[in-house]
Amino acid sequence: MKEYAKKEVEKLIKDREKAQAELWLLYEISNAMRETLELEQILYIILTAVTSHEGLGFNRAMLFLVNEKENMLEGKMGIGPHSIEEANHIWRSIEEQKMTLEDLINAYHNFKKDPNSKLHNLVKSIKIPLDEGQGILALTVLEGMPFEVLNDNVRKRVDNKYLNLLSAQFFVTVPLRAKDKVVGIIMVDNVFTKKPITKSDISLLTLFANHAGLAIENSRLYEETVYLSNTDWLTKLWNHGHFQAILSREIAKARDNNTSLSLIMVDIDDFKNYNDQFGHVAGDFVIKSIARLMLDASRKKDYVCRYGGEEFAIILPQATKEDAKNIAHRIRDKIKINKFPKQDVQPKKSFTLSCGVATFPFDAHNKDDLIRNADAALLRAKRSGKDRIVLF
Repeated sequence: MKEYAKKEVEKLIKDREKAQAELWLLYEISNAMRETLELEQILYIILTAVTSHEGLGFNRAMLFLVNEKENMLEGKMGIGPHSIEEANHIWRSIEEQKMTLEDLINAYHNFKKDPNSKLHNLVKSIKIPLDEGQGILALTVLEGMPFEVLNDNVRKRVDNKYLNLLSAQFFVTVPLRAKDKVVGIIMVDNVFTKKPITKSDISLLTLFANHAGLAIENSRLYEETVYLSNTDWLTKLWNHGHFQAILSREIAKARDNNTSLSLIMVDIDDFKNYNDQFGHVAGDFVIKSIARLMLDASRKKDYVCRYGGEEFAIILPQATKEDAKNIAHRIRDKIKINKFPKQDVQPKKSFTLSCGVATFPFDAHNKDDLIRNADAALLRAKRSGKDRIVLF
């Protein structure tokens, strides 16, 4: 009887120590997540905590977020090895360097610069419609509950293309909750070590996921606030203040990488004539429409900004003057052929644009001179008859 009581006491002590260690782990991870509001860094901290030997210790962790507008579950990040060889190399390196959870979290910038993470790239390629017929990953969101796939019988019943793509055999999915909604899911497995996933593992993962869901939602709200403060209310293009910040950053990049950068200043010809005749509502419609057409005609890496009134600015990273001229022609032609309401009142019976182009570092060595010179080219375009592109 005494021996039994002794074992029970020892078990209680072990359970208490384990619970204390788990609470301390959650405390450390929560503190790390409070250090930043950048969404990608939050996701990295979450998955590092889930896979770290000092954290929850799973071999792999994959995170998907809900895109409410498209009603999709989108892969955002994956952390873990792609093969047993890579797993052994990574784990040996961590052991040799005696890396702690804090060290791994602080390695975020190395992860950000690594384009060769196969698991991460694979996860990011996945988009799953939020429909019951799309399998267990979608169901985790729709049902708002964890799913355990820990034996062959269950695995056969949930088989689908997404699981096969991820080479997932036995795994657990848990929802990421923020207040009353599911914002995403975490999927974990031990594909290399084959270590069984216990009820205790799942319980801790679920508890951790609740903290993570709130951190993700806070980050999203922050990023939305930042986005709104940097965009023009009418066109949803970057506003003048953010244009200045982007141009400073992109010139610094161009200088560091010894590449060119072009700037196109754009003005809607005779806009005042139209605005005075039909009022601001009609004028705003034209500005919004032209903003959309400019976005469509620009490259994905270009920054289309509303400079002020009927004037726009387009920052073109890694673009020569010839590249910029071609893009300006494409934009100008797109506006010219578009049919706007009551456009016949305009002098040329349609809306036209005047554009001025300047290129760093050939036309200017700093931001202010680049803007000044592109603006000077635009002024010459206006004075020489409008509806034309002038290179500085």
